[in-house]
Amino acid sequence: MFARNILLHSFLLSITVCLSITSAFGFDRSVFENLDYGMYWYSYDQAAEKAIPGQYNPYYDPNKPTVIYIHGWQNNTTTQQSREDFVYSANGGPDFSVADAWVAAGWNVGVCYWNQFADEAEVKDAEAKVWSAQGPKAMRWRDVNGDYHEGPSRSASELCAESYGQALADYRGSHIRLVGHSLGNQMVIATAKVVSDLIDIGDLPSHLLPTRIALLDPAYLKGERDFLGGMWTGEFARVLVGQLKEKGVIFESYRTSGSTSNGLIGDTNTELLNMTAFTELKPWYFGWFDFTNKHISAVWHYFWSFQYLPPTIKDSALEGASAQTTDERIYDLMNSSQKLVHDLGAWTKTPEDDRMKLVNR
Repeated sequence: MFARNILLHSFLLSITVCLSITSAFGFDRSVFENLDYGMYWYSYDQAAEKAIPGQYNPYYDPNKPTVIYIHGWQNNTTTQQSREDFVYSANGGPDFSVADAWVAAGWNVGVCYWNQFADEAEVKDAEAKVWSAQGPKAMRWRDVNGDYHEGPSRSASELCAESYGQALADYRGSHIRLVGHSLGNQMVIATAKVVSDLIDIGDLPSHLLPTRIALLDPAYLKGERDFLGGMWTGEFARVLVGQLKEKGVIFESYRTSGSTSNGLIGDTNTELLNMTAFTELKPWYFGWFDFTNKHISAVWHYFWSFQYLPPTIKDSALEGASAQTTDERIYDLMNSSQKLVHDLGAWTKTPEDDRMKLVNR
């Protein structure tokens, strides 16, 4: 029982967002007083502006490749007037925006926020909102005073997909990448499925189907869910990933902490990881019990890795997986019988010196 309680504590610590998540320019208090969700576009040094349908946004170009990040559980962040951004120095990451290299390379960088919906004391209540508006807490949202209010009648993934479609209404670029962390990896899968369904019925153009989806230290809870017909969320996600792969979407995944997938509290969902180009990262520069920072490192490591060449692979001329790795190479790794495991560079934070090795799945 004691060991199980330790694992529960580590799981909750790991997927609770404890980040330095106030932008360098900050968000106005009104953003937390009222319900605010959906797409924001980012530029250098954390400058951000919300995507408003039909309104010019200086940080968005319809011709550029695009990466969109979706966060996870956000317990108690609204009263702190906090939102996740791209600086992670408070949690052991670099002291600069890991999005800046993307902007410099000519990418649109966005975040789809659902933080006020995800601000729940119980992670299972936030998880339910990803998939359904009829979960235990429906779609209630929290304000800056800590009070909850009745929310919309659609799930968080449906709302994010709507904002996505509006923000990219004039999009003419060649690449759209979704990146989800922790509970947010459920959000990117669910959102991509909604987008795919809207394309199927002609409500969105086909080129808005995401090109590639990155799952960062995934978090799934165990147990059947009534709003999913008795399926586990991880089981349901695997079905959707299979459907999206059939439509050409490429998947990669990176695991940095065992606490979110230990099999006792969280669902390991190994079957899902094996459907992707799967990399086991080892952030050994954090202590054994530093579950939170290990969990969060998946985000800044991935975005930071865009700044460098893809990692090498031991005894191979082929490249490993990173944000900089080509879609073609990620596709090959996704369909391989092997996964990548951190071999060198595990003791340094920079992705620049990473080397991987291939291990059978």
